[in-house]
Amino acid sequence: MKINIICIGKIKEKYFTDAIAEYSKRLSAFCKFSIIELSEERIRSNTPNSAQINEVLQSEGKKILQKITPSDYVAAMCIEGKMLSSEGLSKLIGNVSVGGKSTIDFVIGGSYGLSDEVKIRADFRLSMSKMTFPHQMARMILSEQIYRAFEISSNGKYHK
Repeated sequence: MKINIICIGKIKEKYFTDAIAEYSKRLSAFCKFSIIELSEERIRSNTPNSAQINEVLQSEGKKILQKITPSDYVAAMCIEGKMLSSEGLSKLIGNVSVGGKSTIDFVIGGSYGLSDEVKIRADFRLSMSKMTFPHQMARMILSEQIYRAFEISSNGKYHK
């Protein structure tokens, strides 16, 4: 199985990159794991209007969709998505695999979220919480939860 996290922006903080690298290393026992970082669009105004935000969403959405193949299972990370327990995420990944999909793309948008086109393409909308997290932290937490999901499905000690 191949798991991708497709995300907007780069992580600058070493503590986040170190944690993600550790989970990436651990995940190599279970799947081919990769993070695909795409450039963030900038708005040159401190008070962006809805047209500027929509333009950013459209541009970032196109970049994201170019990284997704038609056969991929896509989980869009968005606040209006469904919240799952760690066991629920493990079951979702297992069901996708049994259902014949070999690639799961978890998509994390930029600071303005995800375009409607990306949300429409998604097979599942996943919410981490009703709280808002920095995108860098969300990427780290998602990496850990994917690792935990594989540990759960293999009855590993990590989850206990």
